[in-house]
Amino acid sequence: MQKTLPFTAEAACEWAKKIPTPFYVYDAKGIAEGVRALAAAFSWNEGFREHFAVKATPTPAILRLLAAEGCGTDCASVSELTLSALSGVTGEEIVFSSNETTAEEYRAAVKAGAVVNFDDVTQVGQCLAAAGCPKAVAARYNPGAFRISNAIIGDLKESKFGMPEDQLMEAFRLLKQAGAQRFGIHGMLASCSLDPAYYPTLANTLFSLAVRVKEQLGIAVSFIDLSGGIGIPYRPGEEAVDIAAVGAAVKAVYEEILTPAGLSPALCTELGRWVTGPHGYLVTSVVGHKHTHKEYVGVDATACCLMRPAIYGAYHHITVLGKEASPDEGVYDVVGSLCENNDKFAVDRPLPETRVGDLLVIHDAGAHGRSMGYNYNGKLRPAEYLLGEDGGLSCIRRAETEADLFATLDADPAFAAAYRKGDAT
Repeated sequence: MQKTLPFTAEAACEWAKKIPTPFYVYDAKGIAEGVRALAAAFSWNEGFREHFAVKATPTPAILRLLAAEGCGTDCASVSELTLSALSGVTGEEIVFSSNETTAEEYRAAVKAGAVVNFDDVTQVGQCLAAAGCPKAVAARYNPGAFRISNAIIGDLKESKFGMPEDQLMEAFRLLKQAGAQRFGIHGMLASCSLDPAYYPTLANTLFSLAVRVKEQLGIAVSFIDLSGGIGIPYRPGEEAVDIAAVGAAVKAVYEEILTPAGLSPALCTELGRWVTGPHGYLVTSVVGHKHTHKEYVGVDATACCLMRPAIYGAYHHITVLGKEASPDEGVYDVVGSLCENNDKFAVDRPLPETRVGDLLVIHDAGAHGRSMGYNYNGKLRPAEYLLGEDGGLSCIRRAETEADLFATLDADPAFAAAYRKGDAT
């Protein structure tokens, strides 16, 4: 598919006159339309809900937008529970999926009334001791092998996530004995998959497990969480997954396996990347060029803003605003200013001619973008803006300041006092 923008080059140039680059823009209309398409694809399943993975885009305005569309959340920390609650998502609208979980986190999840999704059988006793038994529970399944996988998840036997079937059965026995009222099965066995067979194949695995749970334990699972894993077409030419066709294929598996067994669980998804990924854009300015053994375009964004290319070698399409129709003039590495050689948004990328001050837009940055940001070299993370259906732009998170970066240094009275006095060099 071709890469397009929900805004014009002229609009972005006007924004950049008032907003320091780099900054993020999220397309509210695109996000809402995607969630509606997902809901329609699974409308045949009573109780279906998308539990948006907060880690993908932990910004309250985005969470409120999704809550208004009927979405819940998937959380992995106390902070994400807080973000959910203050964004209007509460109780069993929240799935709490963590690993190596602390007593504090279990207490917070149970107090919130969230569904607690256990990553390991040993965690059951830890949760019961720390917080009592949640009313709604799930167990994350790791079968050890799955025919559809990729580099992000990798070999399931090497994955730290999930438990094998015998441990899942034991976890359910313990939770049933402790008084859990509703049971679910959770599984994420691939990540960023564009294979339309992924969800139907995963459904076959999880639905068959649900039948065995009923046969062996007498537990009729209330819900099955297909989690995330459906990818987005980062590269031009890649085809987006047809979510309507995926929903229909999962329905066929449901009717083949679960219906004859007398089971009718609600289905859940946690499609953080699929929901917001294609609808987020990082706008950055060209600050220089370097001509050595390679040709470089330097920008004012860094891997602190978007680290996926640095850690995964991930591809993100780049548009030079105002030069969309211009021919490629050369091949460049697009780089930031960090003292790390992996601080690259593109390697050997054909691009039109760029000049200092040109705006570049990095596509598909709406999930696992700013949320994975960090402050190496003292770099400050950028602001986030929401593009409304009327074309208006609203700030939903300001850019970090140096004062934000140094806020925790109040533990160092000498530095804090000097900073307040303005003694910095």
